[in-house]
Amino acid sequence: MIPALDSRRARVAAALPLGDALLVITAGEPIPLPEGSDQHYPFRAHAEYYYLAGLECPGAVLAYDPRDGAAGWVSFVPVVTEGERVWEGRVQPPGRPLADFAGWLAARRGRSIAQLGAHFPGVTADKELSQRVRAAFTHARRVKDAAELALLREAVAATERGFAIIPGLLRAGLTERALQIELEAEFFRGGATGTGYHSLVGSGPNSAVLHCEPGSRTMSDGELVLIDAGAELDRYTADVTRTYACGTPSAFQRDLYQAVLTAQERASARCVAGAEWKAIHLATAVDLMAGLVAMGVMRGRPETLVEQEAHTLFFPHGLGHMVGLGVRDASGLAPGRTPDARASLRTLRMDLPLAPGYVVTVEPGLYFIPPLLNDPVRRERHRDSVNWPLVEQHLQTGGVRIEDNLLITEGAPENLTAGIAKQL
Repeated sequence: MIPALDSRRARVAAALPLGDALLVITAGEPIPLPEGSDQHYPFRAHAEYYYLAGLECPGAVLAYDPRDGAAGWVSFVPVVTEGERVWEGRVQPPGRPLADFAGWLAARRGRSIAQLGAHFPGVTADKELSQRVRAAFTHARRVKDAAELALLREAVAATERGFAIIPGLLRAGLTERALQIELEAEFFRGGATGTGYHSLVGSGPNSAVLHCEPGSRTMSDGELVLIDAGAELDRYTADVTRTYACGTPSAFQRDLYQAVLTAQERASARCVAGAEWKAIHLATAVDLMAGLVAMGVMRGRPETLVEQEAHTLFFPHGLGHMVGLGVRDASGLAPGRTPDARASLRTLRMDLPLAPGYVVTVEPGLYFIPPLLNDPVRRERHRDSVNWPLVEQHLQTGGVRIEDNLLITEGAPENLTAGIAKQL
């Protein structure tokens, strides 16, 4: 069991609005592949279960009775069958047999139940209570404990090893897939147990595809290459983006890169305890617009361009999110908040004040995305704010994104991914 689990469970229990209600957290079930091959999709226990159980155990349940205090946590796990031992090499995880769970519930009949994790048949949970408990649980998970930070640092180290080889590989004729293979191989050589998400590699115009899965496209001299990837270690992942040029970048590409780099560094410096994430996002949007105004792409005051939501033509996503146990670990709203109704903020992954112990990504970008820039409604709305003839010249340029992972402290933020070079 993870050394921090006892203290983690105690901290979470104190934060949950359970009263006398029971808490049931379920791991989920494996999902079979659809072609009848007797195989399953790779199993990952629900993050809410894994956080408090530390097990990748299909079908498992972690239950808690607040009347019993620290002794109230009980882990129920399926009994491993002979077939699972023979075909999968599975070993029996620690815990009481899952068959005992029904009796545990029956002995507490009549009490409300809050359920987290995956769906579990036979549990009649109070939906409203479960929603309140989930919100409190998510908030309690936002501060990373020492064990989590140690795993994150190891994941970052493996990620750094992967990104370190990229500049030496870039050349005309190389495919996006080839870059992915070499990158991920170094992750594993660096100790990774997986990747935190599907690695994104986009070259040329594909670098403006926000979630570009690598394919067979070959890169050419003078093209931008954007890589967004992270090594994972025991479910904890880094999340890093770097943008490169294959060959010699143009003056326009250099200016675009510098505009993003300046905005990213300014945004990172703003990530101090108590700062509002939404305010950092909007300030960064102003910085990005200032860069485009200086390049002659946009016209007007940067602040006014953001107020008019013109920035979403080139910066259509949020500034970042939390990262840790999963790539968007415990993001969302601060307790009591509702989503901001502004259209320009619908892709903002969180709205909360930063606090020591949070780990966040800071990933501004500027992109030339044809589906956005060729939209006649947007062109008419922002006809005076954009130098459209210049945009036409660069519709195939792609985009630039730069992303680091920051640990919020009592003072200046610690850039966990500072060792991964930023170079065009």
